Amino acid sequence: MSKRVVVIASGETERKALPYLIRHLAAQGIDVEDVRIPPRHRAINVAIAEKLIRSIWFERADDARPGKFVVLVDTDRSSPDDMIAPIGEGLPDRLRDIGASIQFAVAQPHLEAWYFADASGLRRYLGRDLGNVDPSQPDAMENPKLHLKHLLGSRPYTSLVSQAIAAELNAATIAQCSPSFRAFIAAVENGGAGA
Repeated sequence: MSKRVVVIASGETERKALPYLIRHLAAQGIDVEDVRIPPRHRAINVAIAEKLIRSIWFERADDARPGKFVVLVDTDRSSPDDMIAPIGEGLPDRLRDIGASIQFAVAQPHLEAWYFADASGLRRYLGRDLGNVDPSQPDAMENPKLHLKHLLGSRPYTSLVSQAIAAELNAATIAQCSPSFRAFIAAVENGGAGA
């Protein structure tokens, strides 16, 4: 029997890309059924995460409910602990009646940093050099989203572009270089969130 997982993420870019970045987990019996995002581009906080998890939980029959929720937030320029602590400290108490595991992970600093970890896949999609980027240190990039937008040139960076990029990438390659991606995969797989 497969493990049902739902990821709570910050935006449409993540909603479109994450299924491609974690598709390999299906071979392990992990079914990431859905990636949900806050309405109207709201930031993920305790209240928003609680509402999303409750709505998913109660919209399903007992035998169709997920066994795990993974809340994924971008760190932006903050420390991972600063981003996770407010949600991680308040959410479990608010969801005691939900019979699922709640895990937390960060994309450091943004989901787009993960793309640079698979430099060959990203070059293949872009059809060009990535510039002065160290793919062995994607989590240390200053502003990967902005750098990606510059590399796209006149093409706008949309959620569909993010999806197309993610479809070209290799999760194993990303995991070798990105501690935040490894921690996210660990949270989805078995609950471990350490990098």
